[in-house]
Amino acid sequence: MYRGQSGQWSWLFHRVTGLAILLFLLVHIVDITLIGFGPTIYNDAIGIFSLGPIRVVSVALIGAVLYHAFNGIRIILIDFWATGYKYQSQMFFVVMALTIIGTLGMGYFVLAPIFGICPQGPGLCNANIM
Repeated sequence: MYRGQSGQWSWLFHRVTGLAILLFLLVHIVDITLIGFGPTIYNDAIGIFSLGPIRVVSVALIGAVLYHAFNGIRIILIDFWATGYKYQSQMFFVVMALTIIGTLGMGYFVLAPIFGICPQGPGLCNANIM
């Protein structure tokens, strides 16, 4: 029906990001459950999240959450604003722009430690906060 237009891509991205968020929630339940096996196992498992490839996946998760949230607002506007359907294409591009800007902004803080940059300030990246 859409033949590759923004509505079709919006629908597809919304489903894919929803599944990605669900997958993360399942992983999160598993990693939180590891606390029951003792602090050593838990800390070792949580340490995996500081590895470079996992940080890249974390940025992708941030992008998925932002897209899913902004697109959800777009869907609400299309459903409940009488003339919202007329602007669905423009709203899709706004959603994409907000997602990209937000992901890049937050991605800096997630990826900076890979390159030895401490965005929180000197001495705070390696501080033991527990």
